[in-house]
Amino acid sequence: MQISDNFRYRIYEFLPGFSIWMTLITVIVLSFIRPLWMIYFIIIFDIYWVLRVLYFAFYLILSWRRFRRANKIEWFSLLVKEFKDWREYKNVVFLPMCNEDWEVVKTSLESIRKSSYPAEKIVLVISGEERYLDHWLKVQEKIKEYAVGKFQDVLFYTHPKDLSGEIPGKGSNINFAEKQFKEYADNKQWDYKKIIASIFDIDTSVHKEYFAHLTYIYCKHPRSHRSSFQPLTLYNNNIWESPSVLRIMAFGTSFWILFSLARLDNLVTFSSHSMSFQAIVDCGGHAKDIVSEDSRIFFQCWLRYDSDYEVTPLYIPVSMDTVREDSLWKSLKNLYYQQRRWAWGTEHIPYLLWQFRKNKKISLRKKITRIFYEWEGKWSWAVVAIMITIVGQLPLQVINFSNSEASTSALFFSVPYVLQILMTISMLGLMISAILSMLVLPRRPNRYSPHRYLYMILQWILLPFSLIFFSAIPCIDAVTHLMFGKYLGFNVSVKKR
Repeated sequence: MQISDNFRYRIYEFLPGFSIWMTLITVIVLSFIRPLWMIYFIIIFDIYWVLRVLYFAFYLILSWRRFRRANKIEWFSLLVKEFKDWREYKNVVFLPMCNEDWEVVKTSLESIRKSSYPAEKIVLVISGEERYLDHWLKVQEKIKEYAVGKFQDVLFYTHPKDLSGEIPGKGSNINFAEKQFKEYADNKQWDYKKIIASIFDIDTSVHKEYFAHLTYIYCKHPRSHRSSFQPLTLYNNNIWESPSVLRIMAFGTSFWILFSLARLDNLVTFSSHSMSFQAIVDCGGHAKDIVSEDSRIFFQCWLRYDSDYEVTPLYIPVSMDTVREDSLWKSLKNLYYQQRRWAWGTEHIPYLLWQFRKNKKISLRKKITRIFYEWEGKWSWAVVAIMITIVGQLPLQVINFSNSEASTSALFFSVPYVLQILMTISMLGLMISAILSMLVLPRRPNRYSPHRYLYMILQWILLPFSLIFFSAIPCIDAVTHLMFGKYLGFNVSVKKR
């Protein structure tokens, strides 16, 4: 029987969630019918995860050293000294916005203007939404007052609502702005390969050396038009004002990116990133009909160039806001939806499986490796915290409650001590994260007392709670929606200061 393309794609969408649910159901069922088997499995799984934590700690420290070293260099001086033709390159910053406050926009523009790289060599492309036209026009007037005349150019585009083939969100906004900017670049006869496009969230504040560092690395790269450039993202613009759970998840995301920067085999673009405008044109621009366009653009280029595309790490940071609302409950709800939106990146798995059928030039090894990293990442995201904190204790409780012969075995009595030792070793990752979180904190505002630093340390005891309710469960929620074809739209994360 011939399988339709639509049905085949639905199977691909079903598989990631199915693998996660089958894992959870299987381990729970086996905990009741084969608890001894599960005890052995939990010990092996915990040993494996301790090794992963040590692996994580090693690369996190390695990346941290590179980060510290990169932030001590005056990159603009180095750029001017080593590359006489640096003026030929155009830095273009895309800033899509929805209904964010002017204060958020102003902070981003101010950080770009105060960069060591000359503002008069930077083009701003700011695109608002027609569906929030009144707000967009008001903010646009303030941007004109603040930015026009201080940059090489400031371009304003209004993304029309209800365009066919789009879902409302950041991706469709960027896609529209890229097409409009292409006409602008063509009129000026600019070389696409010498246009360095930075696609930022509107709350992105750049380090003063970011554009100098980016331009230096771009000029030095042997094939810069075949690479994206991923900075370290720190969610610390409003970190002092945010509740503890939001801070933990923000630090966790930053440290995961820092860890990933040192592992080039698995690095993909995330959130704010930079790339050649040539690559954007070649791959058709950021996807306008999906939620996770920031990572999808890498896969589009990777497929377009038959896997001859990479991500180059940048150890100069950009800073963004945590999701924050007026009340704790609204902030936590906002955080949940943000994590679910990020986990919706599972949509890349069926996309890759589908595209791999059509692309015969990419080797099978590369295809399997790419799929494995994506699939294993989402599986771990959804499963590991639950396995370690909840399921790991279940077979022990079953044996104890049933009063079976296994309850008198040496294994039964020794397992709690073995697990305690493994968990103590795994605390190394937590300790490193707590220490680094203090080192990347922005300066304490005067309105907060010094003892708030103590809260910043003690907040890490909330990590198990956060990992389950604001990481694992949102991920399971997202993959389950994808399993049953209940597609999620783009929810805008509210970020207030």
